[in-house]
Amino acid sequence: MSPSDHDVPAALAEGGLARVARAATRAWLAAALLLGLAGCATGPDAHPRDPLEPFNRGVYRFNEAVDDAVLKPVAEGYQAAVPQPVRTGVANFFGNLRDLWSAVNAALQARPQPAAENFMRFSVNTVLGLGGVLDIASEMGLARTTLDFGHTLGRWGVPSGPYLVLPLLGPSTVRDTVALLADRRGDPVAQGGEDVATRNALQALRIVQQRATLLRAGELLDQAALDKYGFTRDAYLARRQRQIEEAQGRNGDE
Repeated sequence: MSPSDHDVPAALAEGGLARVARAATRAWLAAALLLGLAGCATGPDAHPRDPLEPFNRGVYRFNEAVDDAVLKPVAEGYQAAVPQPVRTGVANFFGNLRDLWSAVNAALQARPQPAAENFMRFSVNTVLGLGGVLDIASEMGLARTTLDFGHTLGRWGVPSGPYLVLPLLGPSTVRDTVALLADRRGDPVAQGGEDVATRNALQALRIVQQRATLLRAGELLDQAALDKYGFTRDAYLARRQRQIEEAQGRNGDE
């Protein structure tokens, strides 16, 4: 790793522990509040990590209705109208921006290897890949490790809290919901300057692009899952737990 690579994680981590502590405190308070509210919603058959299931299922149905009416048709139109190379370039562009935030979180997790790799990915693709439209870094063998602040909180032992379905945003937990505040601050699109029209257009494009990538998975889920809510919940919780365990297990090797 070059000296500049060492400087970047150090600069990113400065003040990071204080943010982690504040976010962790908020997560605990939110978890306590939600668990209190969930007292009347639980029963003998409640999922142990989903005490808010009646509420969550209601939000899930709302999200499904919005998706069926708006997001899915727009994503299908986008996929049909935009050539594959252009869609790939759009996905690369937003993935490149995400790599920078992943580098920040890897640094806050004291994981130098993914911090350096993600920062180098961002640097290479931004400079040589036309602002990230071309994924030159993958061709060079630089691995991508996608991380967010909820992952960082989990890395340092903050419990996930109850499962939570957010309006429009979908599956989450109390910890990951609190972490969205920091994730938004680290999102170059959301913080994209004073040009509100451009910022909103980029955010809309990112939503459509992300939904388009899930069209095939959504079809398979419709065909395979008797209870799509339960399947989605279990898959999300298992994936997040696997990410946390990977971070904790790999830390000593990096």
